[in-house]
Amino acid sequence: MRVVIQRVSKASVTINGICKSAIQQGFMILVGIEYADNQEDIDWLCKKIVNLRVFDDENGVMNKSILDAGGDILVISQFTLHASTKKGNRPSYIRAAKPEISVPLYNTFCSELSIALGKEVKTGEFGADMKVELLNDGPVTIIMDTKNKE
Repeated sequence: MRVVIQRVSKASVTINGICKSAIQQGFMILVGIEYADNQEDIDWLCKKIVNLRVFDDENGVMNKSILDAGGDILVISQFTLHASTKKGNRPSYIRAAKPEISVPLYNTFCSELSIALGKEVKTGEFGADMKVELLNDGPVTIIMDTKNKE
């Protein structure tokens, strides 16, 4: 699994002109799922995400986790995170899992991230044409890939 985590002041996702989800301070997370991903990847990511210390403490130092800051999370599925651009100019998405694999893993990831966060994680809609808006705070953007844990 590959995620792009952005610390935001606010974020939202709109589908067909209707706001599906919106958050204030927290993380807007793009998640890409590949064929080799499994429960172990979900467990590792959930633990890392909720404990990531990128929110300011009282001294203005990035020393608080999203749990400490009381932030929200918006998760958006993003198969293009697994784009391969090695050959030619048209990206290949061969590593991205098909919906029969990725949808259950995405749903499990969102559910387990909600449990780790202690409140509901907001989501987009898998496979929909989504319009995502965010105000990146910092900016702080972190990329994690479960295939590069070390």
